[in-house]
Amino acid sequence: MKLPIFQIDAFSDKVFEGNPACIVPLEKWLEDNILLKIAQENAVAETAFFVRKGKKIHLRWFTPDIEMDLCGHATLAAAHCILSELKLVSEKVIFETVSGELEVSIKNKSYLMNLPRRDPQLATLPNEIKNALNIQPKEILKSRDYLLVYENQKEVENIIINREIFDTININPGGVIITSKGDCYDFVSRFFTPQATILEDPVTGSAHCTLTPYWSKILNKTVMKAQQISERKGKLVCELKKDSVNITGKAVTYSKGNLII
Repeated sequence: MKLPIFQIDAFSDKVFEGNPACIVPLEKWLEDNILLKIAQENAVAETAFFVRKGKKIHLRWFTPDIEMDLCGHATLAAAHCILSELKLVSEKVIFETVSGELEVSIKNKSYLMNLPRRDPQLATLPNEIKNALNIQPKEILKSRDYLLVYENQKEVENIIINREIFDTININPGGVIITSKGDCYDFVSRFFTPQATILEDPVTGSAHCTLTPYWSKILNKTVMKAQQISERKGKLVCELKKDSVNITGKAVTYSKGNLII
């Protein structure tokens, strides 16, 4: 079986930056274990698969380890594949996902995603995460992911995770977002996932479903510019809506070809 595959760098307009995702269009769904093996072979943070269902498109996301309930950068990359590479639709695409309908449209040569809003609540940090951090946060919250707030961007840049301790956690904490006000952006962040093949995610769209409502309240803004300051770095514009979050970013195609299974 020969399948098309695209590798796209999301939240960047330059290759080798942003967050790489592989996108595999399908005519029909393959078995889940095959989808997971393809994601493992691709060895990027996320591989997204989609199947057209009339005017809508069914979208699923896989890391090399598990199927995810939401992935922002792979959604943006899938929209770039559909709108700019395959040109299956002209202006916007509606994805059916396990997190509900997600709409992505073209806006000023960027892609605007409407994602679920996930307001964080005050929480207590498990010892496995606390003891793995070289700098302790000033505030701890949680929605799907833990949100750890720091004094300044320098602290976020200097965070080191002791993975041997980090990976001993015996519950599913989601991911761990670390964040602070930015030097040149409204806020900055990094994102880590315990027990995952890829420890630090370069740019995490879904994390901004939590970051946006938090920083909107702190900064008294509804529209904010954000940067994820991993080694690859990525830029996002975040807008808080009543029941959702709009996230805007660019994408660029790194490669396209075929896989054979």
